[in-house]
Amino acid sequence: MNPVEIKPGVYWVGAVDWNLRDFHGYSKSSRGTTYNAYLVLDDKVTLFDTVDSRFTSELLCQIAQIIDPAKIDQIVVNHCEPDHSGCLAEIVDRVRPEVMYVSKMGKQFLDGRFHTHDWPLHVVGNKETASLGKRTVQFLETRMLHWPDSMVSYIPEDKLLISQDAFGQNIASSQRFDDWIPWPELKSYMAHYYANIILPFSAQVPKALQAVQELGWDIDMIAPDHGLVLKDNVANTLAAYQEFAAQQPTAKAVIVYDTMWKSTAMMADSLASGLSAEDIEVKLFAIKSWHHSDVMGEVWDAGAVLVGSPTHNNGVLPLIADMLTYMQGLKPQNKIGYAFGSYGWSGEAPKKIAQWLQDMGMDLPEEPAGIKHVPTHDQAKDLFAVGQRLGRQIKDRATGSR
Repeated sequence: MNPVEIKPGVYWVGAVDWNLRDFHGYSKSSRGTTYNAYLVLDDKVTLFDTVDSRFTSELLCQIAQIIDPAKIDQIVVNHCEPDHSGCLAEIVDRVRPEVMYVSKMGKQFLDGRFHTHDWPLHVVGNKETASLGKRTVQFLETRMLHWPDSMVSYIPEDKLLISQDAFGQNIASSQRFDDWIPWPELKSYMAHYYANIILPFSAQVPKALQAVQELGWDIDMIAPDHGLVLKDNVANTLAAYQEFAAQQPTAKAVIVYDTMWKSTAMMADSLASGLSAEDIEVKLFAIKSWHHSDVMGEVWDAGAVLVGSPTHNNGVLPLIADMLTYMQGLKPQNKIGYAFGSYGWSGEAPKKIAQWLQDMGMDLPEEPAGIKHVPTHDQAKDLFAVGQRLGRQIKDRATGSR
């Protein structure tokens, strides 16, 4: 791809990873992703972030189409994760910058990863500024959004927020801006990214947005480190992050299950029918056909999460254990939980799932359901009724639907 001028004298010089499907080793990226880096031409030529090490030559080629990389004076490291700093050692060796701006935790990360004793690292304090010449850059620490080192950079003269991973989306595209994709579709990609990357740190999001407001930053463009540069949807994006962080439950239920001989699948279908009878939107996931990150893309705003597994070796099937472990780490809030499953002789799975959901802080208004062998017609009716009762409780708590 070619560099793109996103503001006068400000260029996207990143890389497009068209074929990536496994993001960070745990989240699906069905449309690939980008690693965005930004070059600002000023009295001090400044590079904001770099790219994954696999794309080092592409980054240098992008920069070389604008300016000799050796003329870069400064590097800003907003985030030290390897997909944004993987080629940093080679870039530093090539560029020999005068200064590298980094957060306090960022310096610790770079020291540990690259042994940076000879790098010109300058730790910037929260809300500190630096001069680029005609421009200034203001730094704001955004710790745990989503790493301890994370910070964002704001250039007031351009009304430009360079936001590292915040507001990102996994979209590989020849387009650089958000004006070619409808907002609901873009929001869905943003929500999937948030649900799998940012969700456990949701408490930090309103604080960061409040800090931005208190600083009086007038933002008309957001340049994240993944996906599209946001120029038409800045207000939508800021509002969406407030929504994502609040995790207000909607009139939606996610049912995720695994099954051996279809008995647990039959239970899931009965529950889904009961929920649907109460006008609840149901998302039904047979986990063998889905990735855990796709399930989480629906869990974040669901009013209820129903999890089912047959009993296997006195526990749950491995893919459900994986799903529950993954979900627990992401700390979803404000959910009703329900556990169910079939069994042949011992029947521990539903109670173990219920304990897992309770440990996540979910409310469990119904006792877990365990059915021996194959559900009877009456047992299917009972599960239908459970779905109805859960549906009524979901509606009582819901704030709306997407």
